[in-house]
Amino acid sequence: MFINLRRVIKTGIVDFWRNGWISFATVLIMVLTLFVVGGLILSNVILTSVLASLEDKVDITVYFRLDAPEEDILSVRDSLEGLGEVEEVEYISRAEALAQFRDRHQENALITQSLDELEENPLGASLNVHAGDPSHYKAITNFLEANILSGILDKITYRQNELVIDRLSSILVTSRRIGITASFLLVGIAFLVAFNTIRMAIYTSREEIKVMKLVGASNWYTRGPFVVEGFLHGLFGSVIALLIFFPFTYWLGPQSEKFFGGPDLYVYYTTHLLELFLVLFLVGISIGILSSSIAIRRYLRA
Repeated sequence: MFINLRRVIKTGIVDFWRNGWISFATVLIMVLTLFVVGGLILSNVILTSVLASLEDKVDITVYFRLDAPEEDILSVRDSLEGLGEVEEVEYISRAEALAQFRDRHQENALITQSLDELEENPLGASLNVHAGDPSHYKAITNFLEANILSGILDKITYRQNELVIDRLSSILVTSRRIGITASFLLVGIAFLVAFNTIRMAIYTSREEIKVMKLVGASNWYTRGPFVVEGFLHGLFGSVIALLIFFPFTYWLGPQSEKFFGGPDLYVYYTTHLLELFLVLFLVGISIGILSSSIAIRRYLRA
């Protein structure tokens, strides 16, 4: 058993090098595919970081009338904190609102003087509501409008920010779908290319396969070398693709951090090198082995 396995592996390695141009073409396609797959992973890292930053900046603010009792406002806050869609609720009292307003306009002498001349605080209390998912803001707003007494409510900023929030939610959903679809499409293309190149290799070895079948070689023994070739295609493809990412991320890393405000791609590449290799390696050998297995099985009518 072990002798046969060693022969199969040895034959697969020899055939890989013997079929030089076919192996080169298959590995090249594998490199291109895995490079794009890796590029999608790195692009997703940037996109996730940018969208997370935007999500942190998007919230809704509930403004209350000047005469709204504080206990009623705190009751609304407690109700919001009980909602599963709500991640955080910040209560800003009238005094805190005035202090923040002064800080924002401390260089504007006219505004500062106008506030000093007023006998009372012109700002009401508010609640800043942050949801884990921007798509939840509409439901939160509907809850507020249905449950807050109109006598204490001034306005909810969701209606002013509705377009931005909906657009952000749409970008999140669309980007994830595009990434998944593109990944499946590229894997499918790589599979078809590997499948056809393996069939070419099988065709060049057709006389050898016939002889093996005539002397009683099992389908496993006949199929084995081609599966080993498929494994080598995936192995070399993943290693080369990973090496190409080194200069690519080294040059693009600082630019990505500066332009997108996200993580440095080179730092991410070096700190997640093992994870990236495992992903590319598993995708590569899966494509290579599966395409080889199907190609030889169809040829042998096994």
